[in-house]
Amino acid sequence: MDPVQAKLAELEKKIDALYASAEQTRKYFLWTGIITLAVILLPLLFLPFVISQLMSVYGDMGILLQ
Repeated sequence: MDPVQAKLAELEKKIDALYASAEQTRKYFLWTGIITLAVILLPLLFLPFVISQLMSVYGDMGILLQ
């Protein structure tokens, strides 16, 4: 085999390995972003319901009306 062909084959293997590594890193970043959004946004979405429920409970107990 020609030395240039051997070098090209070696570089192709390295590029394929780099691509696989980059794809794995991309997936990690994607899932990190999804989990971060879920941990931050979901509680913020449910916070008004929880606060209104707590105010209703405390209002019924007469704590907030004194």
